[in-house]
Amino acid sequence: MFSRKASDFFKASSKLFSTQAGARFNPKSNVFIGSAAATLLGSGLGIYYLNKNPAKANMIDEGLHSPTYPFQHAKTFGIFDHASIRRGYQVYREICAACHSAELVKWRNLVDVAFTEEEVKAMAAEFEYQAGPDDNGEMFMRPGILADPLPSVYANEEAARASNNGALPPDLSLITKARHNGASYVFSLLTGYYDTPAGVNVREGLHFNPYFPGGAISMAQSLYDGIVEYEDGTPATASQMAKDVVTFLNWASEPELDDRKRKGTQILIVFSILTALSVWIKRHRTVSLKTRKFAYFPPTNWNGKPKA
Repeated sequence: MFSRKASDFFKASSKLFSTQAGARFNPKSNVFIGSAAATLLGSGLGIYYLNKNPAKANMIDEGLHSPTYPFQHAKTFGIFDHASIRRGYQVYREICAACHSAELVKWRNLVDVAFTEEEVKAMAAEFEYQAGPDDNGEMFMRPGILADPLPSVYANEEAARASNNGALPPDLSLITKARHNGASYVFSLLTGYYDTPAGVNVREGLHFNPYFPGGAISMAQSLYDGIVEYEDGTPATASQMAKDVVTFLNWASEPELDDRKRKGTQILIVFSILTALSVWIKRHRTVSLKTRKFAYFPPTNWNGKPKA
């Protein structure tokens, strides 16, 4: 209805414009036409938004759209909070790794990011990895080294499904790149568990979470206040743990982010200097060439005959 009124309003303004095409515009007609154009533009944008973001009764089937949270590394020139990465790894190791894996992250990737080389070597040595074969052709177990990936709790996909009622826990190496709205979605999912509202049926073994498509997720709520004790004394609230583990997972997805932004900043500085230098050279060095004028004034006493 609103768009129809706007269309009629624009038609009336068009008629006024056509009748006064040969006449001089007055301020009132200009305001009238401008208002009509603005109304039509606003109506079009509103219709486009409603078509792209329709309000539907079954929005829960697609999952509630998560808000965008102000993570430090999400800013234009922001980099990772490395203390948060260290705490996030602790949350991942003590809670998330009970079901999920991060097979694309190697122990060596943690060196000089959140831990020292000695700390990472000690953490890797706590786990055993299959190696070999030895001289007798037998496989054997050895302590982990920096080149090994973070360990997985399940030997294969079938074992993972058998332990989780048929659901496969996704690998978290690239989870923030594989989900819409990335880190904000994962944060919303981890902190978005609620009691099942009236009228919503969630079958046994699932848990209500409006941010998950369908509203029912196999993963139970895992983060509770005080479930982890941070070594640096940071209060381990559920939201703090979610923020830290999301920062760790975002780093796992984009370990080059700090270097990329640092190099990008350097490039912007260099190009800014070059641009300023180019403007200065144009205005103060080459302006004389661009404004130079050549004029020929023949002598007034010249009779057109060459001299002998």
